[in-house]
Amino acid sequence: MTSQTPATPQSNPYSPAPSNSNRQHDDEIDLLALFGTLWDSKVLICVITFCFMVLGVSYALLATPVYRANAIVQVEEKSPGLPGMSEVSEMFGGESAAVTEIELLKSRKVIGTAVDDLHLDIIVTPHYFPIIGPAIARRYSGAEGELNAPLQENWFSKLISAVQYGTRTVINIFSDKKSVPSIASDAWGGEQISVSRFDVPAAFFNEEHTLIAGESGDYTLLSPDDEAILSGTVGKTAIASGYEVFINKLHARPGTMFSVSKRRRLSAILDLQGTLGASERGKDSGIIALSLEDTDPDHAVDILNVVARTYLRQNVERQSAEAAKSLDFLKEQLPTIKKDLEEAERKFNSYQVKAGSVNISAEAEALLDQVVDIESSMAELQLKKAELDRLYTKDHPAYQAWREQMAEQRARKEEFGERIKGLPETQQELLGLKRDLEVGTEIYTQMLNNIQELDIVRAGTVGNVRIIDDAAVNIEEPVKPKKALVVVIATLLGGFLGVALVLVRAALNRGVENPDDIEAIGLPVYATIPLSAEQTKQDRAALGKRKSRLNHRRLANQHPTTLLAHSNPADITIESLRSLRTSLHFAMLESSNNIMMISGPSPSVGKSFVSGNLAAVIAQSGQRVLLIDMDLRKGYLHKMFGMDAGDGVSGVLSKRVSLSDAIKPTRVAELSILPRGPIPPNPSELLMSKRLSELLASVSKAFDMVIVDTPPIMAVTDAAIVGRQCGVTMLVARFGLNPIKELEVTKRRFEQNGITVKGVVLNAVERRAAGYGYGYGYYHYEYKSDK
Repeated sequence: MTSQTPATPQSNPYSPAPSNSNRQHDDEIDLLALFGTLWDSKVLICVITFCFMVLGVSYALLATPVYRANAIVQVEEKSPGLPGMSEVSEMFGGESAAVTEIELLKSRKVIGTAVDDLHLDIIVTPHYFPIIGPAIARRYSGAEGELNAPLQENWFSKLISAVQYGTRTVINIFSDKKSVPSIASDAWGGEQISVSRFDVPAAFFNEEHTLIAGESGDYTLLSPDDEAILSGTVGKTAIASGYEVFINKLHARPGTMFSVSKRRRLSAILDLQGTLGASERGKDSGIIALSLEDTDPDHAVDILNVVARTYLRQNVERQSAEAAKSLDFLKEQLPTIKKDLEEAERKFNSYQVKAGSVNISAEAEALLDQVVDIESSMAELQLKKAELDRLYTKDHPAYQAWREQMAEQRARKEEFGERIKGLPETQQELLGLKRDLEVGTEIYTQMLNNIQELDIVRAGTVGNVRIIDDAAVNIEEPVKPKKALVVVIATLLGGFLGVALVLVRAALNRGVENPDDIEAIGLPVYATIPLSAEQTKQDRAALGKRKSRLNHRRLANQHPTTLLAHSNPADITIESLRSLRTSLHFAMLESSNNIMMISGPSPSVGKSFVSGNLAAVIAQSGQRVLLIDMDLRKGYLHKMFGMDAGDGVSGVLSKRVSLSDAIKPTRVAELSILPRGPIPPNPSELLMSKRLSELLASVSKAFDMVIVDTPPIMAVTDAAIVGRQCGVTMLVARFGLNPIKELEVTKRRFEQNGITVKGVVLNAVERRAAGYGYGYGYYHYEYKSDK
């Protein structure tokens, strides 16, 4: 049978105007569509945002606060090792002393002392109830020595015990634990423990051991495999199997469990170096600000004080050591200077005895004083050279400054030497001897003074570092977490993820929503059927709460259990079917017979809903209508009319029942139904028999309109077999479910079997702020009684 040229469908008032379609790429339309998509999913976005906000509030309330301890250290300008070196040092610049001192302060030598003194390589933490345990213990404010009582044995404690057991069981499975702590072994606040020694075999560094508190200060240590290693008592050293433990203090309820682990000393030092903050306040100010963050404010203060005081002590020791080295150098040079002085004195006395009394003229006396000053300065510079050789290289600016001073003194010495040559020979020789004597005396005296000065410096060294502010912490304002910021960020993150989820879901949803897209592939859209809230309500009541929750939004217009056209004829969905009835009236006039087949590309599009209610709407107009359920596999039209499948199509085709007996009346006047009957083992073979043609020919003569509901063409070939004998073929597509490509394949498959698809019914159209929901053309307009 060849189908006639399709009639022009009724103008669709529910699709957007062509002008809107032509402006699809307009920025304003895209923006409106974007906001419309978000508005349609506003509930989902709000739920996700609310959940993240709750998580943020929970984290802010339950997270362990982190406190920051602060201390201030001043680094003064370092004085030179030898007296008189400051003049040389001032002649060249250098970087701020604080930069060097910060590196010294964070050195392993200083940090290592803090690790050793405070036993930072031993990690001891109580076992808390998961998530809420630390918060409960932290908020306990009992008197010193009191312990917070565990949760009472009631239904709540049993519930959280079950949760705890399940949580820790999962954790222990992955960590190869053998035992599961109970609620009685948790710490709830007030527990105290101090471990000053915890030596383990090399293979068990960083491994978590378990310490269980006992009665009267006793305890038991378990290995990472929960095997007993040793038992001991507080205040006594316990040794066993390569372990050595000394616990200073243990105050906890018997059975309370603690996690104990030993870190390598270098690891503890590196960790503390990473967490210790040190920075100079202001350029070249010499003020170093120290900071340390920790969950225990007292612990942070102790660490920072130990670091600062250790650094101060080592600075003093370093300064004292420098003074001692300078003092040793001067004492080594003192015998040589004394010997030279004695030799100069002997020569001067001998010359006076030999030459008799010789008077030095006023001119020679003046020259002598100046030469003595020059020689003293040169001798002092020679001492400085020894110190410079120890501290700097010859290219250092201080060494170059020394060279310039020495060259200047030598030039002056040569100048005065020429003037001395003009004196009488006796005066010259006497002047030279007296010069050596006075220079030696002055150098020797100055060296004695320097030795005494350095001896005093060594004894009273205070270093060039001092602690301005000891460590302190503000326990009223922890630095982490910032509760308000956490809640705001969590809420914004939830909103962002909600929006992203909606947009991604919209981008991945390839189901057709625009009737214009269907018409673009050559399939006229005869009607758009809105999603029926009333049908959803009825089907939920029929299926029960559990199934309705599983099916949720796809209940209505998909697997109906009641006939909406009979129960609520004024529903907006039924009104749209009446519009379809009008369109089909003209299409049937041009068809070869009065048989209309309704099929679809895939299951769950609502073919049976459309078939059943459309048949009822046509029957209500006065025509005699027969509804045939040709879905011999899963047909359920009989359920919509409250009857059993009984003897239906399968019985007629297999000649087990007559056609007249199989056709049953319904509660809708002028509407009869031919159910599917018992499910046959060979549905396709039955439909391909001649008896199907005879059946359709008989009912075509007996009724004004025959509507045949068939399975989806993409699933089975039954629709292709039945469609050859039907005058009109209509497709049902579901809004947002069937991609446009799927409709193209469906159309092509029908055409390959010689069947022309008359048009498409877009079913279950949802009200959308964006897209093409039925808000574009449907208005609720119904009759109301005057009573």
